[in-house]
Amino acid sequence: MKILIADDDPQLVRALRITLTAHGYEVVAAPDGAAAIALAAQTHPDVVLLDLGMPKLDGVQVIEALRGWTAAPILVVSGRTGSADKVEALDAGADDYVTKPFQIDELLARLRALGRRSAAASAEPVVRFGDVTVDLTSKSVERAGARVHLTPTEWRMLEFLARNPGSLVTRQTLLKEIWGSEQVADSGYLRLYMSQLRKKLEADPAHPAHLLTEQGMGYRLVV
Repeated sequence: MKILIADDDPQLVRALRITLTAHGYEVVAAPDGAAAIALAAQTHPDVVLLDLGMPKLDGVQVIEALRGWTAAPILVVSGRTGSADKVEALDAGADDYVTKPFQIDELLARLRALGRRSAAASAEPVVRFGDVTVDLTSKSVERAGARVHLTPTEWRMLEFLARNPGSLVTRQTLLKEIWGSEQVADSGYLRLYMSQLRKKLEADPAHPAHLLTEQGMGYRLVV
């Protein structure tokens, strides 16, 4: 798997190149936002590791540019810890967010998850987690071989999460996908529908293993 690292910290890039290469990844690197876009177009990476605070073009501008032509997973690796920065990057099209400093084991785990998501997106449109099978083509859900009835809103929420397995999906994104406007106020609707999905699909709804809440940010489907 080819990884593009876009970061203006040469020491971090050097350390990541050594570590990722040792784990079998091919690494290319860009020192600024403009170079990252050009290198992505030239090399077509499988995953992009992206800092937000880069010269020439910042990370959010790079994400928006990349999303114009590629669906390659984007993992933001940034020192910005505020929830507003995270939400802005995720809503621009990033798939996940790790704050600096980070543990290399966590970074590798996130990369593996994004790799699985990329593989799932290119495979047949069936997503499985636990004893649940979600068929995105027939719009059907089975649990332990038995058909599960979902309301239209429950299905739209599950479908969007299933099309982005392993990725953090913000509340704003789900509100826009389900109700058609990111300006819709979340008055507990998302929590309600997520609770209903967990009751229908999780072995222990009170301690979910797959339909996870990212506090203050959104939801993630772990497959």
